[in-house]
Amino acid sequence: MDNIMNLPRRIGKGTVLLTVSFSVLVASICYGASCETYAVDPVHSSLVFRIKHLGIAFFYGRFNDPEGTVTIDPENPENNSVSISVQTGHINTFNPERDSHLKSPDFFDAEKFPALSFNGNGFKLLGKNTYEVRGDLTFHGVTRPIIVIVEHTGSGNDPWGGYRTGFETTFKIRRSDFGMKYMMDGIDDTVRVTLSVEAVRQLP
Repeated sequence: MDNIMNLPRRIGKGTVLLTVSFSVLVASICYGASCETYAVDPVHSSLVFRIKHLGIAFFYGRFNDPEGTVTIDPENPENNSVSISVQTGHINTFNPERDSHLKSPDFFDAEKFPALSFNGNGFKLLGKNTYEVRGDLTFHGVTRPIIVIVEHTGSGNDPWGGYRTGFETTFKIRRSDFGMKYMMDGIDDTVRVTLSVEAVRQLP
């Protein structure tokens, strides 16, 4: 789903403004008899970000090797849950000097805050393969509630005897809401994040 909808949302005081086009997630506690647990495949999952530099052009980077667990209850989607995390030290902008600066206290402070994560379990079915998901986004030592729109992108058998499912999301946050305020005059406050997850079903 491309740009499924634009939803400026606030949840309580001082929370995160999001514009979401999401197709991705689900994971940890599920009580239904039909629940299935999936492990995120870090090799075939992507976490990409976009931010404007000097108010002129958008710059792209990524975080390698996202991890997590997705739990899906096909009969009761409200039981779905998700837990996704990535190491901030795994940032990759294809420039070692810039990557080193981004890991420093000026930006992600990877030594002090080694991971960023999303945990969601408030699933609401909106339409075919589309969900509204409530959860918490944590990075740079700050946790904020967010609402995102999720689309299930597909499921099927793989060539190795396993069964996989996929999701993808795009959402926007303000980095200043998470205490990252370095170089606000040259690097935009708004960051667009795209997360595409492929996960492998785990045997009981």
